[in-house]
Amino acid sequence: MTSVIWIVVAVLGTFTVGYMGYSRYLSQFVELDDDRETPAHKYEDGQEYVPAKKPVLLGHHFSSIAGGAPIVGPITAGAIWGWVPALLWVAIGNPLMGAVHDFISLSGSMRHEGKSIGYIIGEYVGERGKNMLLWFAFITIILVVAVFALVVGIVLNAFPSAATASLIYIALALLFGVYLYQLNGPFVLGTVLFVAGVFAAVWVGVNNPIALFPAVETGAYPDGTIILLGFLGNGAWLPGAVMDPAATLTPNVAGWVPVILLYAAAASALPVWVLLQPRDYLSSFLLYSGVGGALLAIVLGTVGSAAGIGSITPTEPLVVSDSISAFSGFWGIESRPGVYPLFPMLFITIACGTISGFHSLVSSGTTAKQLNKESDARLIGYGGMLGEGLLASVALATLAVAGLGSTVIEAGGGIGGALPNFATGGGIILTSLSIPASFGAPFMALVLVSFLLTSTDTAARLGRYMMEDIVGIQGSGTESGFGGGASSFARGRYTNPIIQCLIAYVLVISGEWLTLWGLFAGANQLLAALALLTGTVWLANWNKSKQLVSTGVPMAIMVTITVLGLSWIAFYENIYSGLLQGGAANLGAQISLVVQTALAFVLIYLALSLVRIGYGNITSARGDSEPAVEPSDD
Repeated sequence: MTSVIWIVVAVLGTFTVGYMGYSRYLSQFVELDDDRETPAHKYEDGQEYVPAKKPVLLGHHFSSIAGGAPIVGPITAGAIWGWVPALLWVAIGNPLMGAVHDFISLSGSMRHEGKSIGYIIGEYVGERGKNMLLWFAFITIILVVAVFALVVGIVLNAFPSAATASLIYIALALLFGVYLYQLNGPFVLGTVLFVAGVFAAVWVGVNNPIALFPAVETGAYPDGTIILLGFLGNGAWLPGAVMDPAATLTPNVAGWVPVILLYAAAASALPVWVLLQPRDYLSSFLLYSGVGGALLAIVLGTVGSAAGIGSITPTEPLVVSDSISAFSGFWGIESRPGVYPLFPMLFITIACGTISGFHSLVSSGTTAKQLNKESDARLIGYGGMLGEGLLASVALATLAVAGLGSTVIEAGGGIGGALPNFATGGGIILTSLSIPASFGAPFMALVLVSFLLTSTDTAARLGRYMMEDIVGIQGSGTESGFGGGASSFARGRYTNPIIQCLIAYVLVISGEWLTLWGLFAGANQLLAALALLTGTVWLANWNKSKQLVSTGVPMAIMVTITVLGLSWIAFYENIYSGLLQGGAANLGAQISLVVQTALAFVLIYLALSLVRIGYGNITSARGDSEPAVEPSDD
């Protein structure tokens, strides 16, 4: 039987080569210079532009980009096509494509006053191209908020202990922000005290789990779970709630979704020092320990099993389960519904972990506004993406250990099957460190929630930035959005997150959440291609001597993959299987498929139009007699 340690070895090998070699070359290629003033210092305003220490900013950036997708995607792909294709896409594609994408997006934004990728491409191709990209990004943001809010609800329902711990660490983050920025407390001492508090929150959560509404099925919650809203009944009255233990949107999940969306709206409107920076820094220790602890446990557990060392021997062998194939064939396993060809669907299913367009919004949105020094971009941009790749490898390892069991990998994504596998398999792996599975599984669930909460409210903040650029009027960071007309309401600091979260809520309670995953994944990967296009346009206009292979080749690959993937979803999954073959059983499902198909075609049109415009700009810039000059920060 194959040991899961080979998953770790393969990823660490390619990632080490990528960071030590390729990232150093890229840093020299874009001419990182610590003597150049970053936007965080030049435009410091105490709201959005706030210089952050490298470990603090790395914590925010890593927490923001590493949402649920690098867990759900690799587990789903590994279950459908086998663990080898999923591993190869992560191990090879991440350092050559994903990390390049994140680094270039961050560096490009840093050289353009911390502005979004939409603003950057608009500088070179005009308002039409800018607005097309911004609308594409804004649609993607709403899909991100909807999917992540739902997944958080699912996790908190499955692991009520993670709900308690999450509330505690958010409160600790607020206190840490006051301690650090208002009281000017010692950084190291504060780190020790508040990080200890975060880990203590895990223990408190395990002993005091909470839920909003009673479980649909008796015994679904741990003993002693506190029902916060039990006085309001069983929750069946909530929009979209289904009184079926097999359903995704049970009353407790349906109750958590609006809570998460309200949290995201509020958190995205606060100054970054109040919650975003301190929370992400504190949670980064939880996240690093989850990923790093699992990797260490795999190594020690493998050694312990081989050498017979009882203290580091896991309760179950850390080998690939018989239910997981190395390669299940081009069309994947037969037990899941639908037809999923490996090409191009594997590269869309793993929506993060290898490359993700959402990262370009984080890199060119919040992160670029907080860079203290230009050289920090190498670790935060390139290294942060490698960190997400490690998370993807851990997710794949948890699937390999836990196995499929009776899980059915559903056509719209493996959310229902992925989450239990991640926590259950992670709990088994952590027994190598003498951590009981009864504690390890809730801990890994909390790790996942930490990723998701950060990504959700960061996405809402980025959506506000997108709308600010679309409207074309700056100042949403200080403008509430109330009483200033339609444009003010659309971009307002408080009103824009409300708009996003309301739309996301409607999408979730529609009951068609499964199909959202495919649309989200395709839009996300296509956005990555457009971010690489933006980087290529920037480099082409900056200097004729700059090679365009590092960004141009990944861009071309991702455009091809995602356009084919979205076309497959639109024509085969939706039109043929859903509408013509009767897969959509009711009018609501049919309307949903029509809307999704229309969205897929809109996304494809926007993307191909931008590629055409960008290609025209590149050929024009490279055809000039004199090199184009990079826009000045002055």
